[in-house]
Parts: sequence; structure tokens; C-alpha cells
Amino acid sequence: MKRILALALAAVMTLGLTACGGGSKPASSAGNSGSSAAASTSQPAASGDATEISLWTYPIGGWGDEKQVNELTAAFQAATGIKVNVEYLAYADGDDKVNSAITAGKAPDLVMEGPERLVANWGAKGYMVDLSDMLDATDKQEIQESVLNACTNAEGAVYEYPLVMTAHCMAINLNAFKEAGADQYLDLENHTWTTENFIKAVEALYAKYGDTVAAVYCAGQGGDQGTRALINNMYGGTFTTADHTAYTWDDAANIKALEQLKGMDGIAFDASLAGGDEIAKFYQGILKMGFCWNIAQQLNPNAADTGAGKTISGDDIVFMSFPSETGESKLCGGIWGFGIFDNGDSAKIDAAKQFIKYMCDSANTADAVKTANYFAVRDTAEGADLTGIWADNEIMAEYTKLMPYLGDYYQVTSGWAQARTSWWNMLQDIGEGADVTETVTTFMNEANAAAAG
Repeated sequence: MKRILALALAAVMTLGLTACGGGSKPASSAGNSGSSAAASTSQPAASGDATEISLWTYPIGGWGDEKQVNELTAAFQAATGIKVNVEYLAYADGDDKVNSAITAGKAPDLVMEGPERLVANWGAKGYMVDLSDMLDATDKQEIQESVLNACTNAEGAVYEYPLVMTAHCMAINLNAFKEAGADQYLDLENHTWTTENFIKAVEALYAKYGDTVAAVYCAGQGGDQGTRALINNMYGGTFTTADHTAYTWDDAANIKALEQLKGMDGIAFDASLAGGDEIAKFYQGILKMGFCWNIAQQLNPNAADTGAGKTISGDDIVFMSFPSETGESKLCGGIWGFGIFDNGDSAKIDAAKQFIKYMCDSANTADAVKTANYFAVRDTAEGADLTGIWADNEIMAEYTKLMPYLGDYYQVTSGWAQARTSWWNMLQDIGEGADVTETVTTFMNEANAAAAG
């Protein structure tokens, strides 16, 4: 598929404030919350057409909002006669609810989330239906290649049919930068800057304010995509091998970045902050830049849950790519779509596939994408053009400038849960003065042991 660079939404990622450790919607139900069949292929398939299926969705933009989802499912029911009973999950306990349902033999028919759960977790454990039969040659051309790769396991099974994607970035307080004379180091037209200019900007901000201006937060894993992207991009380091079989944190470029950050006045390794806490400090004007940011915050910064006590307005906030030596970074991203649990009921599986086709590859896809408030993973769906659906939204259109910088979706690497824990523990130890190289090696080995196990 030919792609215009400005609209080449080659994305991969984790979402909104939840990805940065912010608030999440409590679970509620808009109908029956799960199917009665066990998550096993050993049960006999049901005959006939299914008239009801269940969907459990994490809070992915408007897909976490009951009113918006009801509008989509009502339209689907009108078109197909299939009722969709929806359960709204929170990230705080959503995984526990899904895992408990699987254990009890009551997994939902459909689940909406990203490849790190659908492919690398539940798919790898044999709970998901292979959706490769839903993808013809046209689909494989239309869907961004890196996105489709992330939704496919090493054996070629597709456990997620993708709908939307986005990129994570950072943000700066432009007014504070101007007051410190640090705005000269920003390429505001392209939302990029070099590592050299980032260092100069921190120096200027510290000289003006005499205090911490940015935090390498490490209280937990909330928003860790920001610290990973910062450290990997400064000098061109990597997080995993290209084939996602091992973690590569001891890359010399990562060591250099960590030593540079640790030695800078104005940069703090803060074990009291996770991503959402960092955003709050950013809003309050205490921090002059934030490493936990994406389109969800940029679209509505003044209403963000973590904005309590804020002293800066959305007009002062400019989103930026992470600094790199060339100015061209590799951003972490998020992908969201649908997977089907294999509950042994062929009729419900067929109905769930109809739902996926309706939302992800039809004339109705634009509505499903806009509900998510992210970017489509494809330019067209069954001939319907998706490239212009955000043309009337100035912020979304501007944000597309970051999309060509989306990097590898390495969140599908084995041992991912342990890797996230090891990463913030590593940052804490470095912040307390431990030797950088030895500490990185120790915690990388811990993550790789989990990946190998």
C-alpha cells in the first residue's frame, strides 16, 4: 500500500493516561459479562447461528465509554442481528478478571486490547483463536506491516485483528522554555530535537529555575514507555534484539545515555514518581518537561485526571519527539484491536469474527477508529478511505508528524512482565548511586532469565 509520509501512521503503542499510570474507569457491565463455555478447544462446537456474544474491553479511548460503545454495538446488532454484551475493564484489575474468567471456563468471546496481552500472553498460552483466515492479500497490503507483525506470533498465528495505533512522546512547558531561553533548542515545526540540544535546554532551564526540571520516574512500571524511549533514543540504543528473543539494555549507547542523565543538574531519578505522578508535577509547573505523554493527553490536557493543582494550561504544552543524535527518534507506540477466546463454540466464534470484520474492515471502520481517538492501522477498509478521518481535527493532524518515527513493537518479547519490573528497579538503583554498567547488566540478565524460562 502506498502511503503518504505525513499520514503514514506506522504506529505501535499503550494508552492515554492509563499507560502513564493515570486514572482508569472502574469496571461495569452493559449486559451479561461472559460466555458460559470454557476457554478450551476440547468442548464440542455448537451448531446454528449465535445471537449473542460477549466483549470485554479495556479503556481504549471511547471504547471505555458505555454510551459510545452502545452506539457502535447497536448499529452492529441492527446490521447482523447479533447482540453484544459488554464488560468494561480497568487496567488496575482487568488482567486478573480475564485470567479468573479463563480459569473458571467463562472467558468472554471477544477482548479488546494490545498484542502484549492478546499475542504474547493469552495467545501464547493457547487461549486465543487464530484469525489468519480473516486476512486476505488485500488486508495484508492495507494494514501497516509492523502492526500486522506485532499481531502475529512466530508460527504465523494471528491472535489480534488490529484497529488503531498511536505513538508515545514527551511534552514541554513552552512558556517555561521561553523564559529560560531554551526554546531556541526546539524544532517546533517538526516537534523534534537533538540530544545535544536537549542537554543544552536542560542546562538553560536549570540555570533559570535552579531545581529539578525533568524526572526519570521509577516508582513502578506506570508510564515506563517514556523512560525506555528517552534512554534508547539519546544515543541510538536498543531495548531488545530485532527478533524479540532477548533484552539488550547493556547496549553501550544505553549505558552512555544513563550516565549522561545521571550526571546532569536538573535531571532527577525519582523513585517517588510513576508516569501519572510525573504528569501531575508537570501540570503543576514543578517539572518543565514530561516524558509520559501521547495524543490522549494532547487532545484534552485541561481535563486530564492527573491535572489537579495544575498551573499551566493546555496552550503552554507542546508535544515533542524524544531527543536523538540526528533528531529522528524511534518512538514507542501502542496497537489496539480485537482477539477471540477459543471457548469451543464455533457459532460464537463466527459471530465474533463478524463483529471484528464490521469494526475493523468495513464502511463502519471510520466510526470505530474515531471512537478510539487514535489512528487507523490501515489507509482503506473495503475501499473506504480512512486517511482523512482526522482532517478536521488540528491536533490530530499535527500529531501525524510523529508517526513516521514509530519504532519496533518489542512489547511482545517473552518475559515482558518481568522486564518491566526489572527496568524500574534498575532505574531506582542507578538513582541511588549504583554503578551503571553493573546494575544494567544485573537487571537485564534478570529479564532475560524470564524470557528464556
